[in-house]
Amino acid sequence: MTVLIEAFSTPGCARCATAREALRKVAGEVCGERLAWRDVNVLDELDYAVELGVLTPPSLAINGKLVFPALPTPARLRNELVRLLAEHKGD
Repeated sequence: MTVLIEAFSTPGCARCATAREALRKVAGEVCGERLAWRDVNVLDELDYAVELGVLTPPSLAINGKLVFPALPTPARLRNELVRLLAEHKGD
């Protein structure tokens, strides 16, 4: 099972960039080669962001669903990914 994480942010947001890198590192540790990470510029993909329910960036979607409307802590992301992978064990 591939885990697609989409990080929604706006250009020039230093807080977003720093947090994204920490979250990407955690996601890579948990998912390994199953991770597909995509940085999404809300200004370039506004319709898609609205479709998922992104109201204010930064936000995170996992496998096409908005899971974190605000950036989670690395620990919260780790817990969510561990739970998700356990549900799909063997996929």
